Amino acid sequence: MLSDADVARAGASLAATDAELARRYPGDAGTRQPVHTVYVPADAANPGTPREWGDRALAALDAHAPDAAALGAVLGLPAALAAEVHDRVRAKLLREPVEDLRIDFEDGYGSRPDAEEDAAARTAARTVAELAEREGAPPWAGIRMKCLEAPVRDRGIRTLDVFLTALLGAGGLPDGLVVTLPKVTFPAQAAAMAELCGQFERAAGLRAGRIRFEIQIETPQAVLGPDGTATVPRLVDAAAGRLTALHYGTFDYSAACGVGPSHQAPDHPAADHAKAVMQVAAAGTGVRLSDGSTNVLPVGATQDVHAAWRLHYRLVRRSLARAFHQGWDMHPAHLPTRYAAVYAFCREDLDTTAARLAAYVRTGAGSGAVLDEPATARALCGHLLRGLDYGALDPDEVAARTGLARAELDTLAGR
Repeated sequence: MLSDADVARAGASLAATDAELARRYPGDAGTRQPVHTVYVPADAANPGTPREWGDRALAALDAHAPDAAALGAVLGLPAALAAEVHDRVRAKLLREPVEDLRIDFEDGYGSRPDAEEDAAARTAARTVAELAEREGAPPWAGIRMKCLEAPVRDRGIRTLDVFLTALLGAGGLPDGLVVTLPKVTFPAQAAAMAELCGQFERAAGLRAGRIRFEIQIETPQAVLGPDGTATVPRLVDAAAGRLTALHYGTFDYSAACGVGPSHQAPDHPAADHAKAVMQVAAAGTGVRLSDGSTNVLPVGATQDVHAAWRLHYRLVRRSLARAFHQGWDMHPAHLPTRYAAVYAFCREDLDTTAARLAAYVRTGAGSGAVLDEPATARALCGHLLRGLDYGALDPDEVAARTGLARAELDTLAGR
């Protein structure tokens, strides 16, 4: 009953909508995402920092969980899974202990004389440039500048300028460069940051859009604006395509909500609300999410280390289950449980996930007690692909279980 002209009119009326959907919701890039970010004060960071963290993490593992049985007992892992996880954690700490290093000029650094911070910014540039050439160095590295609030705005912008200028002089901006803008409250701050990046690109002769940044959600107003609407989508839009990630700031955010010190944690209800808004706002935009951190450090006697490890492991697993695939780590001894949680999360349901995907490929609808559809198949592929990216899974074992090579998984996942 509908003519070709009717169909054409519908298409014409939705052309602007199609373009807007493509602009605002391009989907995930399908590239690897770091499992964590390590923040180190600018006066303490150097090219040897990632290896130092790895060595200290290995020392903690050897001292408090020297074998698979000990690690399994601490974290409650079955023996077979504990063996797989322990071996992979050790290998990771030897090969690439830190995935994302952020040299901190904000809370972890504080206020310093201008000459001192200028020098530290130039040193940070040399560190990032050298790490980009080192085997086993973090694939991502950069700085957290001071925020754009009035008291520290000029200093934050100057540090960014000095850092980027020195980085250009050291050979150019590396592919894994990351810049973090903290304490964003209003969309105008994200817009100002985007404009600063554009101005630097024009002055330096860089291609437009080369410099991108991530935002920390650390204030309640960044989640809910004064007019009662969600602020996070406006932050994404104001960044004008330059926003790479939204990071939840556990302690600033919870303190601003009036949460007492002993209850400030990534699993507090206030944190869950903020992260749920972040998640919905970022869905489909290509902007990635990161959870915050715990301030309970695995230090002291073995029983204290074990208690802190169990807490950290539980929090990381909780974040992963809620689709926050990245978080902050505050101490080298957090690295064993970060990687243990990631590897266990990916490996414990490998057989089930692979079997469901293989059945879907055969039948187009799955089999047995679970009825899968295209969206679920994309999720199954995405889970396996993240496991491969993390080093939790090996390509051969995934291919053997699913009959699919990496490229085929990418296609099914919609990458």
